[in-house]
Amino acid sequence: MLRCKVLRARNAVEIGNHTAAFALIIVVMNAGDHSSARLRRRFFLQSALVVAAIPLLPVRAEPGALRIGLTPVFLDDQMSFLTRWRVWLERRLKRPVMFVQRGSYREVLDLIRGGKIDFAWICGYPYVRYRHELRLVAVPLWRGRPYYQSYLIVPADDRKSNALTDLRGKVFAYSDPDSNSGYLYPQYRLTTLGENPATFFSRNFFTWGHRKVVEAVGVGLSDGGAVDGYVWETLAETHPALTRATRIIERSPDLGHPPFAARPDIPEQELQQFRAALLGMPADAEGAELLRLLRLDGFVAGQPSLFDEIARMAARVRRA
Repeated sequence: MLRCKVLRARNAVEIGNHTAAFALIIVVMNAGDHSSARLRRRFFLQSALVVAAIPLLPVRAEPGALRIGLTPVFLDDQMSFLTRWRVWLERRLKRPVMFVQRGSYREVLDLIRGGKIDFAWICGYPYVRYRHELRLVAVPLWRGRPYYQSYLIVPADDRKSNALTDLRGKVFAYSDPDSNSGYLYPQYRLTTLGENPATFFSRNFFTWGHRKVVEAVGVGLSDGGAVDGYVWETLAETHPALTRATRIIERSPDLGHPPFAARPDIPEQELQQFRAALLGMPADAEGAELLRLLRLDGFVAGQPSLFDEIARMAARVRRA
């Protein structure tokens, strides 16, 4: 018998006076031997629809607050972490800071493009699509470099699938339609192989989170998936049981790490102050601890050219 438990995370941080979609954690328990893969997939998709249906209220902040948009993060105690980061930023910037969290890149992009938030931690794919509307602020350093990779994964007990082409006619999990590692890269790979991404898989679905891609593949809800390599490697450290249930069959080339971007009309002084705060994190004891929790080495100002390969992949997919 399939049982599920829906846990609502405590709202320990003000999140724009709304209940964020990512605050619902779907836990599938005891999916015993008599539960079919089809039933489990149906449950997973229905759960995703429940999350998507949660109303998101307008962003509101106290006067003068700096508004920073985020999508779901993979930390277990993310509310506590964001409280610490907010307090640290307020001390450095000497002004109120508010994190505005949403369940998808699209929602965060709409907010920053509409001028409703000041900064956002987004993905390289939407950055190259809307770079004329955004300003690059900073790029994370992971393992000493401003790059990461997309990982294509399968269940660990699948010893036959060793390439993307082995997943023809199977079920595939994407993370987000605006994700570079979780959507664009596998679309690009199929296109370069002469395949039609729309018909290659028998079915595909979005989990709206990289961790959920790992979970979906690991428990057999999907035959394969595309995930942010930085997230997978971090989960391998913090939740090794999750990643042990999956196996990497392909890694993308190095790609520009998801950057912080600013709305186009941000005052130059505000942009420089926020950039300096991010770049200065390693030199501050609390900032360094926050970076350690994120498994990052720091941030660099970065150049738009870091995302040229993503732009090339996006153009190739558009032409297909």
